[in-house]
Amino acid sequence: MASADTPLTGSPISEADVAKVARLARLDIDEAHVQHFTEQLVKVLSHFRDIDALDLAAVEPMTQPYPLVNVMRDDVVQPTLDTDEVLAVAPEAEDRRFRVPPIIGLDG
Repeated sequence: MASADTPLTGSPISEADVAKVARLARLDIDEAHVQHFTEQLVKVLSHFRDIDALDLAAVEPMTQPYPLVNVMRDDVVQPTLDTDEVLAVAPEAEDRRFRVPPIIGLDG
């Protein structure tokens, strides 16, 4: 969305661009915020130019900076609560299950 350069170091993004995007996104921001966000975007774009200037030909593409490792524990049978005891203190039970109010298909 390059428009006329701004006084912000000849940036290809202008305050008018930021104001337009804010309007399209239905964001109600004042002129001070437009200027502030424009300055921030100029800094971000400048950083991307720095990254683009790096010679990364020998760097392998990756999706994760560190290898992912699943931490698993042995599946060991442990004592559990008794079903009848648990259902005895439930507000409502039916057919050895918790009974909860319906939440799908309600008109309202």
